[in-house]
Amino acid sequence: MSRGHLPLAGLGLTFGFTLSSAGFSDWAEVHRMFTLGLEEGGAGAGSPRLLLAFAGAVAVAMAGFRLLARKDAIPARPLTRATVPGALLFGAGWALCGACPAAVLVQVGEGKAAALLTLAGMLGGFRLHRATRRALGWRPESCTGR
Repeated sequence: MSRGHLPLAGLGLTFGFTLSSAGFSDWAEVHRMFTLGLEEGGAGAGSPRLLLAFAGAVAVAMAGFRLLARKDAIPARPLTRATVPGALLFGAGWALCGACPAAVLVQVGEGKAAALLTLAGMLGGFRLHRATRRALGWRPESCTGR
């Protein structure tokens, strides 16, 4: 590992510990967040802690993207016909596995064996997307062939 990677590794470890501490690596907590605790006997039965943490993370990410976009560091990408199906597929995978791509790495680090299946599924999905894109002649930067 080069010297330049050390700060990034530290940031990644801090992010992983934060995800674990907030409960984002616990399938039951993530399920409770997405169902708002309704399966436990009514509205408000689940803790809003994860939902608030998730909303806060989205707000921080939006602010960061806006800041970077002002410097033209992030090129504008229009919504395409693949955006909604891709988002739904991502959300369905997250709901089934209880982990987004970052949280699955935290789960692996916590020693949760089922996370290895989630990770294998994610890597398989990436490969399937690449193969499909090549078979259909889509450009690498586009899911719709534009």
